[in-house]
Amino acid sequence: MIPGGGQPNMQQLLQQAQKMQQDLARAQEELAQTEVEGQAGGGLVKATVNGSGELRGLVISPEAVDPEDTETLADLVVAAVQAANENAQQLQQDKLGPLAQGLGGMPGLPF
Repeated sequence: MIPGGGQPNMQQLLQQAQKMQQDLARAQEELAQTEVEGQAGGGLVKATVNGSGELRGLVISPEAVDPEDTETLADLVVAAVQAANENAQQLQQDKLGPLAQGLGGMPGLPF
């Protein structure tokens, strides 16, 4: 509510929006550089993704490799990547959640 029923200061609103946009861009850059890990099979397969969910590394323990059972290995890889992506999503929520809430308070923005 604007005191006295006046119009909001558009310059001030634009400055706030610009600052929030800069904060969001900075947080997204930090996410792209932060790596998180997920694992499966008690650590037999480990996947590393960045905070944006991009697969950056995959480590498969020799004990996980059975030429007679590649299906289980594939399942472990999928599970490790999914676990890493869940960790990346939590990191995104932790980093971007407060910024998105701040943007939601801006009049005229569809958040």
